[in-house]
Amino acid sequence: MAVRLNRRQFLQLAAAAGAGVTVLSAAPPVAARAGWATGTAAAAILIDIARCIGCRSCEAACKAYHNFPQGEARDLSPTAWTYVRTIALQSPRPHLNLGDGGAGRRTFKVQCMHCLTPACASACPVAALQKTPQGPVVYDASRCIGCRYCMVACPFQVPRFEWRSPLPRITKCNMCAERQQRRELPACVEACPVGALQFGLRPALLAEAARRISADPRYVPAIFGAEEAGGTSVLYISDVPFEELGFPVVVCEPLPAYTWRVLGKLPGIVLTLGALLTAVEALARRRNTLPPPGGAA
Repeated sequence: MAVRLNRRQFLQLAAAAGAGVTVLSAAPPVAARAGWATGTAAAAILIDIARCIGCRSCEAACKAYHNFPQGEARDLSPTAWTYVRTIALQSPRPHLNLGDGGAGRRTFKVQCMHCLTPACASACPVAALQKTPQGPVVYDASRCIGCRYCMVACPFQVPRFEWRSPLPRITKCNMCAERQQRRELPACVEACPVGALQFGLRPALLAEAARRISADPRYVPAIFGAEEAGGTSVLYISDVPFEELGFPVVVCEPLPAYTWRVLGKLPGIVLTLGALLTAVEALARRRNTLPPPGGAA
């Protein structure tokens, strides 16, 4: 569920936006890379659905950078780590960039959400998936044993398995972690021609998202990813309710907390079940040693 912001929260975020917005709007993109050098905060991507024109430049750039076959994708796959989803609106409304020409639909980029506390990494028994301090959730194929627990654990159904490969791996977006190490923007962000994608430090992007929402009443007063699944490194804002766009309803608590809560109850359950089975076995043994009814041996 997207995080709803009341008027007071907006004002607080708008005030906090000052420094972040200054960095994001007044300085060149290189300024945002200061976070990589200092390591003071993790990087994130802000996706503005109201600005997306559905050109699929992000999708093509991702495929080109990772040497995947070109062509439009309709879902995530081992050769499509991101794609542009199109949703027909129930009630057409003018698009921020396309006007009436885009009134009947919305398009938006789909990819790994790079959760702050990723359930996929928590479920992985061999630490093949890890959250880096810089922001991306990365995958180490040399550790993977193919259990696919990560696919079950992900609340956004992102990881894909190479079913047709003789040596299958898990695949998903890595937020261009290697490009970030070279102080380059993720390929998708760099390719967006209309500023629908923005890269920077997560606190600054949250402030920028709040500023856009408070400045334009056409935006829905919510930031998807601010708290979903404990918060994600990919954030969305939109002029159409996220429910109408088919976004999943995700609890705000980090999902690994549920795992540990269940695991914490297992010892008690096992001990109780063991005691019950022992009692049943003792009763059955005592019954077998008693003489039969009537006293005859």
